[in-house]
Amino acid sequence: MISPVVEVADDRFARRGLRLFLKRDDLIHPELPGNKWRKLKHNLGPAREAGTVLTFGGAYSNHVRATAAAGKIFGFATIGVIRGEEHRPLNDSLAFAERMGMRLTYLDRASYRRKHEPDVLAALRRDWGDFYLLPEGGSNAPAVRGCEELGEEVPGYDVVCCPCGTGGTLAGLAAGLGPGQRALGFSVLKGGFMDGEVERLQRETYGGRRGAWRVEHGFHFGGYAKRTPELDAFIDDFAERHGIVLDRIYTAKMMSGVLALAERGEFREGTRILAVITG
Repeated sequence: MISPVVEVADDRFARRGLRLFLKRDDLIHPELPGNKWRKLKHNLGPAREAGTVLTFGGAYSNHVRATAAAGKIFGFATIGVIRGEEHRPLNDSLAFAERMGMRLTYLDRASYRRKHEPDVLAALRRDWGDFYLLPEGGSNAPAVRGCEELGEEVPGYDVVCCPCGTGGTLAGLAAGLGPGQRALGFSVLKGGFMDGEVERLQRETYGGRRGAWRVEHGFHFGGYAKRTPELDAFIDDFAERHGIVLDRIYTAKMMSGVLALAERGEFREGTRILAVITG
């Protein structure tokens, strides 16, 4: 599935001699949009072979939601390990996951931080049986390979931008770009650790760093799922200008960052900028 690219007429870019394009990955699939599909694509084979997938996420995780939908569509069982305590009624994301057949369980925040340690995983296997483990956010080597295909789909653009939550999309995107292209990731979390995560994922997938890429850390607006009046105003203005509603967790932070860099003169005149609407 290849998503469309649309050019956006925006005077804030045009007057600096820049052209802005959007890669509408959010239109790939209604339940498996954008990077969720790309990350899951090469994980589907081992998931179906194992019969059960266990993954992790917060109470509003789009990754948990998409994994549950994939299990329903492609025929494997799913278990979602949710950070924090159970709250009833379930929010829309977890209620959807449960309707798709996902079994939900919960880890306190201290245990959740240790979710990849052997004793925590052993306890989960005792409770739930054997499973194919999918990391939080879905970012593993097969996921990076799926996102590499995104880079291969976008020749002809100078800078290709994406939001970063776990680093998998940027790791694969950068590897798939051609000579002369560079990838720019916008971390939606504070802490400055995203570079290390992208490098780790590329090392696990390819044996070392691939492609020209960097991470911008100044546009997280307080951290994951945080919002500010400035960010809300940007979302409203973008929707009014272009008829596209950006999600506040990922794509709004990216687009705000792209505009800020353009206004600072970070892109040379004539640059073709592509921003991935990841869904």
